[in-house]
Amino acid sequence: MTAMQREEKIRCDACPVMCFIAEGKSGACDRYANDSGKIVRLDPLTILDRRLAAGDQVKPFLGAGWDGGFDQSDKMFVTAVGAGTTYPDYKPAPFIISREIDGIDFVTVVTEAIFSYCGVKVKIDTDRHLGKEGATVRCNGETVGLMITSEYGSQMLSLGGVDHLTGGSKQEGRTTCDTLKRLCNKEAVELSIDGGATITVQAGKAPIVNGVVEKRMRVGCGSATIGMFASQWKGLVNEVVVVDDHITGVVSEHQAGKVIDWPETGIKIKGRRSTPGRYFQVAEPGLGWGGTDIQDPLTILGEWNPKKGARPGLTLLMVSTTGDQFAYFELNEELQPQAKPLPPTLRPTVDLITENCEPALCTILFMGGAGGSLRAGATKNPVKLTRSVQAQHTAVSCGGVPAYVWPGGGITIMLNVLNLPDNAFGYVPTPALVAPLEFTVSRADYLELGGHESAIRSIAEAVETGSEYGANSQFIAPGANSLLARDDDDC
Repeated sequence: MTAMQREEKIRCDACPVMCFIAEGKSGACDRYANDSGKIVRLDPLTILDRRLAAGDQVKPFLGAGWDGGFDQSDKMFVTAVGAGTTYPDYKPAPFIISREIDGIDFVTVVTEAIFSYCGVKVKIDTDRHLGKEGATVRCNGETVGLMITSEYGSQMLSLGGVDHLTGGSKQEGRTTCDTLKRLCNKEAVELSIDGGATITVQAGKAPIVNGVVEKRMRVGCGSATIGMFASQWKGLVNEVVVVDDHITGVVSEHQAGKVIDWPETGIKIKGRRSTPGRYFQVAEPGLGWGGTDIQDPLTILGEWNPKKGARPGLTLLMVSTTGDQFAYFELNEELQPQAKPLPPTLRPTVDLITENCEPALCTILFMGGAGGSLRAGATKNPVKLTRSVQAQHTAVSCGGVPAYVWPGGGITIMLNVLNLPDNAFGYVPTPALVAPLEFTVSRADYLELGGHESAIRSIAEAVETGSEYGANSQFIAPGANSLLARDDDDC
């Protein structure tokens, strides 16, 4: 590249990559561009208007219906979506907004934070076995996280983290960053689990397990199901077994059955007996009945005992914890279960299990450590901001959504991405995730923290003057970046 060609480009300092960007093109992050020799921010700054009805709370500037008015600034909240970063972090945040709420002057420090220490926790509602705890989770063949615990009707993944972003190969880091960004922006991502399933997850949508869309999470374990519905079965069937990978329930032995005087049946379950009517490890985990690997529920039964009530004609209902699988049997003269059609009187009891199951969904929680030098964009003495957050004097939000702040040292935040405005997350190719971050504190406390008093502006002033990257960067309509080609040279 010649010196003259280099001079036609300008350098962006919004992140550590420091791209050289040609006229009409965007940097490697697709968030900043060269517009007539100036670096501008492509995404619109987003303001929450709390006067609007639920479900219509987010309006970017130039959005439909925006009247430009700020007559009720206590109802307006400038988010960090589209605000720009503090990098290099010796300078004040792009927007430090003053507004009065209930007669008190508050300051909100608005910046897009660059997170190397971040990840997502994924909750997947499913009765299927996805993989063993600790199993590696991959996207496009690259390691991006691991399986963690199974919860009540759900299984959990932990994805991302600094070790995957920067501690492995370049491709691992890039894939991890892309996976996190897409999940946080509510996009669908296909993941594979070593020794387990292939799943597609998307915030607020049903998981897809090995190509099958999950419809519901289980009503509870087998024992809980019996506790809820034992009285519904009394008088309609002689025995009920609720098949579950965790706790399989047997109504005649269960305390719920004892309370309503359910007689013994002489049934034998092959699993490990925990307490009466509750059995562990009746089968291996899998995609079959109740999250087990079985397709024939009779495989978990042993020999029936006539001395404890087994007799020809005894009826048996076997059902899963979602009601998706069920079968009805009668014992013959040899006390062998024989499949029979489900009696119409029992159908409503199976349907009741299904009715009590909640829809299967994926939940994506963003989690990150909001420490480091970004705090210098808020105050000249960063530790004061940390301590103010820990003391709950300073509120933390992301895209206008209150964040949960973990106890202990630092500022470790977590929030449900489904509550954020669309496309709230970006990235830098270092690689790291970029997330909106706002700190709100009373003006008096802000000044006590050593805040950047000279950078405080009203909402109207912020709109008038924009940020460091030019007032126009705050008013480019959504989708404008699609008109620009990305300049990968020297990035």
